[in-house]
Amino acid sequence: MGVPFFAFQEILDKHVYYEYIVNIMDRKRYLNKKINHLLEMFPVVAIIGARQCGKTTLAKQLRPKWNYYDLESPDDYQLLSEDPTAFFALHQEHLIIDEAQQYPELFRVLRGVVDADRRQKGRFILTGSSSPHIVKAITESLAGRIATVEMWPFKQGEFYQVKTPELYDLLTSSHTNADNFLQLQPAVNPTQSARVWFKGGFPEPLIESGRHPEFLRQWQQNYITDYIARDIRALFPKLKIHNFRRLLTLLAQFSGHQLNMSDMARVLEISVSTVKDYLDIIHQTFIWRNLPPYTRDSLKKVQKAKKGFFRDQGLLHYFLKIADVDQLLLHPVAGFSFESFVIEEIIRGLQTTMAAGLEFSYYRTIDKSEVDLIIEGDFGILPVEIKLNSTIKRQSLRGLENFIKDRQCAFGLLINRGRRIELITDKIIQIPVHYL
Repeated sequence: MGVPFFAFQEILDKHVYYEYIVNIMDRKRYLNKKINHLLEMFPVVAIIGARQCGKTTLAKQLRPKWNYYDLESPDDYQLLSEDPTAFFALHQEHLIIDEAQQYPELFRVLRGVVDADRRQKGRFILTGSSSPHIVKAITESLAGRIATVEMWPFKQGEFYQVKTPELYDLLTSSHTNADNFLQLQPAVNPTQSARVWFKGGFPEPLIESGRHPEFLRQWQQNYITDYIARDIRALFPKLKIHNFRRLLTLLAQFSGHQLNMSDMARVLEISVSTVKDYLDIIHQTFIWRNLPPYTRDSLKKVQKAKKGFFRDQGLLHYFLKIADVDQLLLHPVAGFSFESFVIEEIIRGLQTTMAAGLEFSYYRTIDKSEVDLIIEGDFGILPVEIKLNSTIKRQSLRGLENFIKDRQCAFGLLINRGRRIELITDKIIQIPVHYL
């Protein structure tokens, strides 16, 4: 379990805290078990995700004795790219290739290496970040030979060294009923959860800001600068960087909302098609999530505008210049930020399971009946309503109740800042955010 909050506070200003943080840097991530299992089934596993979310550390933790090559290192890049056939003749297995998107030809070459012995599993781990092209390359060259896992910044329980919540196994089981949730235990305490919500989950600033509070803002500023100047400029050399930077700042006002492309285009004085292109870029580079509408309801008229939000709320709060949790809770964006935080926590938790074919969307009708998150999988349809407050008026759950009834869902979830898990109705379970 994690360090109790009262103990955590006591060691904040002591040297013991630094030693504690160093130990955290080496701890396991929730994806460990899943990736190990996938390596038993596939020759190649790709770990993709935002820069600085811990992909390299995870790969090395999983297979510490494997050979490691970083394609952002000029020497390693030259070694592999100069004669890839000869390289793989010497390295046919037990290989970690970091930032694989730097050498797109790698995927085609690797296909031949894998096909030479399709029966052998667990041969290669690839990592890739900030490139919309890597998924396309994987799909076109290594389909059927590779399992792709998306990694993310810390989930709240990962930072505090607690085991993966049992909640996600319940959510992906087709045999779960509402009463099964009542025995669950909190993952963290409410204060710990609020800390990760405010700061975001990127490992280095979340960890180091415990010793140096000013480090958080310094890191976030440099992260955004590097993301634009390094990744975006390299991937899209013809893109107008000034407009792209302005869009990122503007999106802080739209995060968590339905996206009005025309309004954004008018403010930025660019075309709607350019706004759409930019949104696709930041979605595919893991900074932003475009959440599509749920449109399978033939009984009602649904709104079809996309909804979007920053995946890491710490970056959102940086753009909005929100200084601490108290200021966040008083800010007009608080409810939207909390909703986005919860959605990401749930998606990350579900991605630790072996559930396949998961789809995520939101639901809103013309008459404003709304559900914040719809999860679809082999287990069925799960609607989730998210509220910032700890106490909820039954009337505010009408959209969730109607959706459960219309789609004949087994149950729905209400995620808020309540104290404990409760059955609000026979089909609505309240689960406080610190249980996620």
